[in-house]
Amino acid sequence: MAICAISGFLSLALGGTVMAGGPADDKLVIDGEIEIITRTAAPDGHPLGELISGWHYRTEETRALEADSFQNPGMLYVERGAEIWNTVEGDAGKSCASCHEDASETMKGVGASYPKWNEAAGKPFNIELQINECREANMGAKPYKFDAADQKALTTYIKHQSLGMPVGIDLSTGAMQEWWDKGKEVYYTRTGQLNLACATCHEGYNGMFIRADHLSQGNVNGFPTYRLKQADMVSLHNRFRGCIRDTRAEFPPAFSDSLMALEVYVTWRSSGLSVETPAVRQ
Repeated sequence: MAICAISGFLSLALGGTVMAGGPADDKLVIDGEIEIITRTAAPDGHPLGELISGWHYRTEETRALEADSFQNPGMLYVERGAEIWNTVEGDAGKSCASCHEDASETMKGVGASYPKWNEAAGKPFNIELQINECREANMGAKPYKFDAADQKALTTYIKHQSLGMPVGIDLSTGAMQEWWDKGKEVYYTRTGQLNLACATCHEGYNGMFIRADHLSQGNVNGFPTYRLKQADMVSLHNRFRGCIRDTRAEFPPAFSDSLMALEVYVTWRSSGLSVETPAVRQ
C-alpha cells in the first residue's frame, strides 16, 4: 500500500490529519542534576536504529514539567507511594518497609529490570503483580484491584527509585524468551474494526502528527506516566487497553497473558532508555 494511501486511511480512521513532524532536539535533566538517557542506539534485532523517548515528542511546556520535580504533577503519586510503603496493612502486621526497609536502597534498579520471570506463577511478573503477591503472601493483605489509586501510587514510587537508570530486562530466565516471542506477535497483529497494530502507529508512523499530537515510538520507560489530558497517573496496562480500544477491538483483561507478553516485548524495545517515572505526557 502506498504511503499516501496509508496516511489517508489513518487520517480517516483516527479522525484527524496526518502530517510530518519529528522529535524535539532537547536534553532532559531532572532538577538540573539527573541526566536522563532519552536517545540511544537500539539493541540487536530491534527494527529501529535509534530509540527515542516519548518525552521528545511532547510540547516544550510538557517537557519542562517533567524536568522540574516541583512542577511535575506525577510526584504527588510518588509522595503517596512513600506513605503506603511505610503503612502497616494486613493480618501479618507488616508494611513494605518491614521487609524491604529503605526503598531508595532496596528498590534501586528494580523498576528498570521488570518484568521478571516468576517461577511459581509460570509467567512474567511486572511490578503490580509482584506488589500483589507480596501483599497476599507476606502481609496478609488483600491484593489491589487493577488501577486502584494506591496500586498506581506504590508502583510509581517503586519505579521512581530507578530514575535515570537504563531499562534492561533478562530474557534468559525461565520462559521469558517465549513470552517475548508472543509479545512480538501481539505487537504486529492488526486488530479491531480499524485493522491497526501497535506497529502501525509507533513503528510505521512515529514522528508524525495525528490530530494535534505526535505519534511517538511507544517506548514504555516512563510508565506509570502522568497524562495531562486525563489529569491522572496512567498505568502501562491502562494505556495498552486504551490503544486497543481505539482500534475498536475488544480489549483483554489487565495482566492477561497477551498483555503481559506485550509488556515483556515493549519493555525490551525500550532497552537502554532511562527510567523516567513519573514521566509527563499530553
